[in-house]
Amino acid sequence: MKPSPLTQAPHDAVARKAIAPVICYPVETLPRPDLAAYRGLRDDLLLVDRVTVPARDAACWSVPSGHFCRILCSQGAQVGDLNLFNAHDFNERLYTGKTRALNGTHVGLGDQLFSNMPYLRPIATITHDTLDWYGFDEFGGSVHDVIGTRCDPYTHNLLSHGGQYHHCCHSNLTRAFARQTGKPLAEAEVFIHDVLNVFMCTGFTRDTGQYFMKASPVRPGDYLEFFAEIDLLGCMSACPGGDCSAQHSSDVAACYPLEVEIYKPARLPDGWASPALNGYDGTHGL
Repeated sequence: MKPSPLTQAPHDAVARKAIAPVICYPVETLPRPDLAAYRGLRDDLLLVDRVTVPARDAACWSVPSGHFCRILCSQGAQVGDLNLFNAHDFNERLYTGKTRALNGTHVGLGDQLFSNMPYLRPIATITHDTLDWYGFDEFGGSVHDVIGTRCDPYTHNLLSHGGQYHHCCHSNLTRAFARQTGKPLAEAEVFIHDVLNVFMCTGFTRDTGQYFMKASPVRPGDYLEFFAEIDLLGCMSACPGGDCSAQHSSDVAACYPLEVEIYKPARLPDGWASPALNGYDGTHGL
């Protein structure tokens, strides 16, 4: 529980609160993907790879630029915590903070996922989402969030007064990335970053502003699909919380594997090319 305010409200408190908000990043000038051009490729796709992400564990896979990546719910309601890397430079990776600032708290059809600074460019474009019907519910919840950081053993240790749990998504991602890259575990962990919570239904409570989760609406056959704008390495954990209806970091929640499919289109959109690195000159005023 947060403590009650100590400061008496000023005489103009109501007026201050009534000031209308301003969008931080007006996106009218942000280059937008030609979603119709991407979706026009989806009728002629060749399946080139399929990877199973085990329940309460993680796996890595490659997505060449110009390919589609489809994350599928295959057996039961299950949330996935997704990291994305530039396949040739792991220092460039998904930046959920700026993705959130430019798209909103949850992503879906037509949204682009951005990499971290100093690269800051779109690295993937969401081309299909079978949960796009969900929108926002009466609690303010929605799916595919870029607000949660991933369940991790450090927070678990704090909240459980010393508990040791090794199948949090952070640890799962660390092990999988270490296996994929050959990096020592401690070095691999540094590369693990805030995730796109695929299929997870989340929001913020309206009274206390606390991050909440609720049962994911995902069902077998649902999927989230994106187009790789650059060569990507994906790494995803099938969250130990299952559908996150009650808890995460759990050995008792019902958990299921997730499937990842990589598709090669018969052609690419006319004039398409991987986005260039961000054009800022990097001098920072000096």
